[in-house]
Amino acid sequence: TVSPVATTTYTVTVTGANGCTKTATATVTVNPLPNATATPAPATICDGQSSTITATGGGTYLWNTGATTASITVSPSSTTTYTVTVTGANGCTKSATATVTVNPLPNATAMGASGCIGSMVTISASGGGTYLWPTGETTSSISVVMPGAPAVYRVTVTSAQGCTSTADAALTPLFPPTASITGNTAICNGFNTVLTASGNGTYSWNTGASTAAITVSPVVTTTYTVTVTASNGCTKTATATVVVTNCPSINMTKSFVS
Repeated sequence: TVSPVATTTYTVTVTGANGCTKTATATVTVNPLPNATATPAPATICDGQSSTITATGGGTYLWNTGATTASITVSPSSTTTYTVTVTGANGCTKSATATVTVNPLPNATAMGASGCIGSMVTISASGGGTYLWPTGETTSSISVVMPGAPAVYRVTVTSAQGCTSTADAALTPLFPPTASITGNTAICNGFNTVLTASGNGTYSWNTGASTAAITVSPVVTTTYTVTVTASNGCTKTATATVVVTNCPSINMTKSFVS
């Protein structure tokens, strides 16, 4: 039994019982194995992506996936090794392997916020190495102005391996109350007037009063401000200016006629 690495001729000498000899030869022809290779591109992917593996070196190919083309496209969910058997024109075979490494996606999460319209609120994200918000900011938390309607900020989270996923931070606006002041805003010096605030909440005047109606007796033109606070904590203000005028005085005299 022989296993030559190159074509080799073997000779045997046969000696008979009478002492006579004769030789015979046999040549074992060695065909080369195909130069089988398998190259993935790219060799490392993120979960959900694809890689194309290309084999060379033979006449025909057989992958462990069952494919028989020189190249295959794969989308493994975890790191996987693929094997191809290459068969040369001489019928000899050789196998090659290629490993596609799969990196997981980051576990991206985002926390939204609620707040009064126009107020500054903070939204945040977690789960990655770096962050990118639609505002262009790259910190895990950002401050935004609460819009007048529900909105979503989508953040892109990138892991240390370069894989990305997204998460949405929802903004829920809280609406302010209504606020208005009614009452006589033109008085004479020395008189008073009643100002009445309305709105769906509690009241706080710049006079310190917390009732809906206040009685004021300004001696000069004065502006009064009420802040209405709704049950959700949002506020709105209203102002009323009471104009004070000096009304004419009446002097009466009495004369006697004789």
